[in-house]
Amino acid sequence: MKAVLMAAVGGSDVLTGQTIAEPNISQATEIKVRLRAAGVNPVDTKIRRNGLLYPNAALPAVLGCDGAGEVVEVGPAANQFKTGDKVWFCHGGLGREQGNYAEFTVLDQRWVSLMPTTLSFTDAAAAPLVLITAYGALFGRGGLQAGQTVLVQAGAGGVGHVAIQLAKIAGARVITTVSSAEKAAFVKSLGADEAIIYTQIDVAEAVYRLTGQQGADLVFDTVGGDVFKASIPLTAHFGRLVTLLEPKNVDLSEARIRNLLLGFELMLTPMLRDLHPARDQHIAVLKQCAEYIDAGKLRVHVSQVLPLSQASLAHDLLETGHTVGKVVLSV
Repeated sequence: MKAVLMAAVGGSDVLTGQTIAEPNISQATEIKVRLRAAGVNPVDTKIRRNGLLYPNAALPAVLGCDGAGEVVEVGPAANQFKTGDKVWFCHGGLGREQGNYAEFTVLDQRWVSLMPTTLSFTDAAAAPLVLITAYGALFGRGGLQAGQTVLVQAGAGGVGHVAIQLAKIAGARVITTVSSAEKAAFVKSLGADEAIIYTQIDVAEAVYRLTGQQGADLVFDTVGGDVFKASIPLTAHFGRLVTLLEPKNVDLSEARIRNLLLGFELMLTPMLRDLHPARDQHIAVLKQCAEYIDAGKLRVHVSQVLPLSQASLAHDLLETGHTVGKVVLSV
């Protein structure tokens, strides 16, 4: 089959198109999927630059955690799916199991869910990782409740744009930061109550004005670094601050004075540590989000679809840091 392999650690040029052996079912509960699209996520670019996430994993490797396609074969004990079913999932691509920059993949039926019936393969492939991440950050770590105010940092990004919608479905008030008027219009179309264009106005001043000088009940930082530091005083006293990145050299004295709950959201942990009950929860999130999508309450924005052969370009686009929504590879 055709696949794109990471041949070495480095720039996007280490991604090369090759022909490799097609995977086969080896366990009774596995299914084989003909991949139609693969989502591209920042974690893919980080692995490419820094190395595989399993200590004993060896290159070359197929990247790509997000996939969507159709079932073409089922194992003798795989009873949840049948040939022809359209499925989506977040599986592989971290260095141990094969990723989804390829034509076929094999995985246990436990880690697969039926796609929303209203989505194309490309839109479905864009969604699993960001949906699971946003859901975990808002409700698992963030404890968001109806009537509360959440500040989503970088609301036009892959995780941010679905976090806005999930928060609105839950009945929360959503404030978000964006870099341009065009992105402000985009997040407003998703339901954001307020969009702060951080290149034009002071974010802290705007947040305090919009929250009666209190700060947000929950701040969801999808950027890290200086944005995490700046998010601490934007969080209400006794509030919650959840980040996707590892804070470094951060003075937490203000967080302590504010009695903040600090949380981390890394949706890869259940895969990396083989925490199967936690991965079951991921599937539950995908099923719930499929209902929202099919009901017209939630949408996934794909800004660009590229052929599998242009995986390097997809990585380059993500590394600009200004992508709206998601980039997807068509297989």
